[in-house]
Amino acid sequence: MKRINRLRYIGVVAGMGLAVVLLGNGAYANQKERDVHDESTEAENTEADLGVEIVDFNDSEPSSENGRAAGAGRDIELENIEFENDDAQNPENDETGSTDVQDIEAQSIEEPDTMQEGEPVAQAVAEEEMPQTHWGYTNLGIAHVENHLNIRQEPSEDGKLVGKLPKDAACEILGIENGWAHIKSGKVEGYCSTDYLYTGSEAIRRGQEVASMIAIVNTQTLKVREEPNTDSVVITLIPQEEELEVVEVMDNGWVKFLLDDEEAYVSGEFVDVEERLEKAVTLTELLYGQGVSNVRVDLVQYAKQFIGNPYVWGGTSLTNGADCSGFTLSIYKKYNVSLPHHAASQAQLGTKVSMGEIQPGDLVFYAKNGSINHVAIYIGNGQVVHASSPKTGIKISSVNYRTPACARRYL
Repeated sequence: MKRINRLRYIGVVAGMGLAVVLLGNGAYANQKERDVHDESTEAENTEADLGVEIVDFNDSEPSSENGRAAGAGRDIELENIEFENDDAQNPENDETGSTDVQDIEAQSIEEPDTMQEGEPVAQAVAEEEMPQTHWGYTNLGIAHVENHLNIRQEPSEDGKLVGKLPKDAACEILGIENGWAHIKSGKVEGYCSTDYLYTGSEAIRRGQEVASMIAIVNTQTLKVREEPNTDSVVITLIPQEEELEVVEVMDNGWVKFLLDDEEAYVSGEFVDVEERLEKAVTLTELLYGQGVSNVRVDLVQYAKQFIGNPYVWGGTSLTNGADCSGFTLSIYKKYNVSLPHHAASQAQLGTKVSMGEIQPGDLVFYAKNGSINHVAIYIGNGQVVHASSPKTGIKISSVNYRTPACARRYL
């Protein structure tokens, strides 16, 4: 066996020497690639017969198994060399008697995969460096008040009031200096005292407690029903992009929500549900049409002072809590107009006006199954202020947040 191995080695060395001489003389300069099965030379026939593969030692890694480098000019003990390919020891098992070149190519192809291993790590590091957002805020602040937090134009108690941040409403903190936070929430940007803000991890924990599900109408006009099925009575219609206070997303695909202080249903197919925190309400002075009296302007500004205060069934207190008709009753009382504590009864008084003629200070009524069950004060620019529900308290909504039934004038 040793003799055979020695002969194989001699054949390899002789073949390599011959190849070097021929290449040096340019013998193969214009020779085309030949088929591996073409046995045109004696050296190639010998190689095939012996099952020996000619190896380019310049491209292969040196073997250090015996403490010697292959081709280093020292005697090599061939009996200690182990062939990894069984077919090399048994040429009859391989028609060509050579190692499959595809194996070598496959090894080189795998290298890029190893290089790519670092890419996900780099991506993860980049993601960690990016600021985290919570409900769309990168530096979250949440109003820590009983009713609402005043937002001022300058960082001072004497600064002009530009907005209100209701209890548990969120804001982006742009900066903090001398106990005042520069914030932005919704359309309002200004300053508020840091004494009344949850910040940092406290704000995130509070947000997780108070965040609510909102359904945004994604169709032009959405039918609201008493029960979660299409056979149920239609209560009212809601316009596109109106936001509904979700109570439950039901298994049958319907969404239960609060329509003011009552539960109602819409098909989940026509709303987009998302988790959200409340935003600030702007108090920028509204522009009214020609002929609007000063008393109407004053009434609207007075009513807006109580935004964020609580809703209480049967209540008439503008600070401690009122329901819808209790809110309008108390606002009009300041202007010497006496109203009953009942929305349907208020709708029987005053002068009827069309929705195209309403002015700030007029009352807008809403109905369920043809019966008046809610009232709000029109404040101009297509908006109303009203005591909506125990969840939101006194708030501003679009006048068409549900289909108006009628409007009445008292001033």
